[in-house]
Amino acid sequence: MQSLDINCSWNIRFFHWFLIFSALSFLAFFLFMPIALVFNLAFQEGISVYLSAITEPDAKAAIKLTLLVAVIAVPLNIVFGLAASWAITKFDFMGKSLLITLIDLPFSVSPVISGLIYILLFGANSVLAPVLKTYDIQIIFAVPGIVLATLFVTFPFVARQLIPLMQEQGIEEEEAAIALGANGFQTFFFVTLPNIKWALLYGVLLCNARAMGEFGAVSIVSGHIRGITSTVPLQVEILYNEYNFTAAFAVASLLAFLALITLCLKSFLEIKFSHEINVSNG
Repeated sequence: MQSLDINCSWNIRFFHWFLIFSALSFLAFFLFMPIALVFNLAFQEGISVYLSAITEPDAKAAIKLTLLVAVIAVPLNIVFGLAASWAITKFDFMGKSLLITLIDLPFSVSPVISGLIYILLFGANSVLAPVLKTYDIQIIFAVPGIVLATLFVTFPFVARQLIPLMQEQGIEEEEAAIALGANGFQTFFFVTLPNIKWALLYGVLLCNARAMGEFGAVSIVSGHIRGITSTVPLQVEILYNEYNFTAAFAVASLLAFLALITLCLKSFLEIKFSHEINVSNG
């Protein structure tokens, strides 16, 4: 009997380490190795060539546009995510289920399709085209279109991190605050927000990473105008299609660096505030 228990224990330990080894091997092959190759190819001709590639005018314009889009899209997603989460978890209203479904819509719709939707809405042959032309408003093949496309693909990230956590917390603390005389803004900023701040930061982190790395939707609405509507991912594609591989990987290394920072911060938040993050992840 004791021998059987020892064999079972050994089998469990073997299976445990086998799973760990398999997971680490998978990560090394599909995550860390590609990132390492990107940096290796980016620096293969020396630091001077690398710096030249990421500081040439078109690359600088792509970096500035990417940062601009993120600076606009992320705060708007924070406002939307907080408002949607607050409404869904604290109130009952007609259309609540529809709102939850709409929040999940970008997860099920291809980014390319979302880009085409904006083409149909604001393109040269759309119903709104005469109005846009009258007021000289350029949305497609301009910064507004890129921002709209980025907003569409990123708006679930903040809300989806907050809704499960706020549902678990319930409404008792908010009701107590209101009973003590607090108004809606005081209740939100001094009761609700402190309880969700780390899950909010986690959602913002994921939203920002997706906003800066989005390709499909932005590719459709941008027009690939070099130096004007090309974000960093689009600039990488342009350079790669021109067989300028070193410059392409140099610019791509910026996104790889962003991915590493995001991964590190994500891991830190998961370790330090595991309860909130695990609840918000379902």
